[in-house]
Amino acid sequence: MKILITGAKGQLGVQIHSIIDKGKSEIGKIDDNIVNSEIRYVDLDKLDITNLKEILDYIEEFIPNIIVNCAAYTDVDKCESDIDNAFKVNSIGPCNLAIAAEKVGAKLLHVSTDYVFNGKGNISFKEYDIPNPVSVYGKTKLLGEQYVREHCSKYFIVRTAWLYGKYGKNFVYTILNAAKEKGYLEVVNDQRGNPTNAEDLAHHILKLITTENYGIYHCTGIGECSWYDFAYKIVDYAGINCTVIPITSEKIERVAKRPAYSALDNMMLRCTLGDEMREWEKALKAFNRWH
Repeated sequence: MKILITGAKGQLGVQIHSIIDKGKSEIGKIDDNIVNSEIRYVDLDKLDITNLKEILDYIEEFIPNIIVNCAAYTDVDKCESDIDNAFKVNSIGPCNLAIAAEKVGAKLLHVSTDYVFNGKGNISFKEYDIPNPVSVYGKTKLLGEQYVREHCSKYFIVRTAWLYGKYGKNFVYTILNAAKEKGYLEVVNDQRGNPTNAEDLAHHILKLITTENYGIYHCTGIGECSWYDFAYKIVDYAGINCTVIPITSEKIERVAKRPAYSALDNMMLRCTLGDEMREWEKALKAFNRWH
């Protein structure tokens, strides 16, 4: 079996690489068929997913059985001014991969986001709920989903949220560093979602691609909280002497609008393969053992 992983230098791509190398995650063992596969890990320096000809040439040469797309333009605020590049990476890139995957009969797993929803309501969004993004980031990610569905017959779209991991920049590292430096933090308490450990997400991605259970999936940590709750637990588990104060979003100047409520329900996982995602607090506590 041949597997191509794009966006391999990002936190999720590196996490997937690490788990495959070990043959297991913190949740459990990885399928031997994946561990024994020929796997290529590529990022922008090796493959530009926004260039259709380059993608087609690469895919037709390698002929993968599975493509996992972890590449994304994730700077939510910068997307508002750098619209063309956000569109190219988040929309055209997945479109190109879908076209190429269909041409060689490959499965395509594409990673998406909770920001495809508008944030209105107080009940976790299910896979059948209608997206209505409020930011350029969310809009370009949604279009990427639509292109995948239009051009590839064997697709998995995996929406996740509030992702953090051992590799790269993320909210956990930002809070840990700020807490150590300042001893005092103000964090918004009026945006709610699901903190997700990249270890858990990577495990489920590797579990999904061995199946033919195609469709849209939500894959986040179990349970929901505010950014303040999340930050408070990070500081608490790390044992840092720091005061964390809740504030409203109005006190922070941001370019892009964020959904006030974007918690996801892993209904598709529960109803097909089984949802092994850990409770967000349990997964966070496990993560902090590494630091």
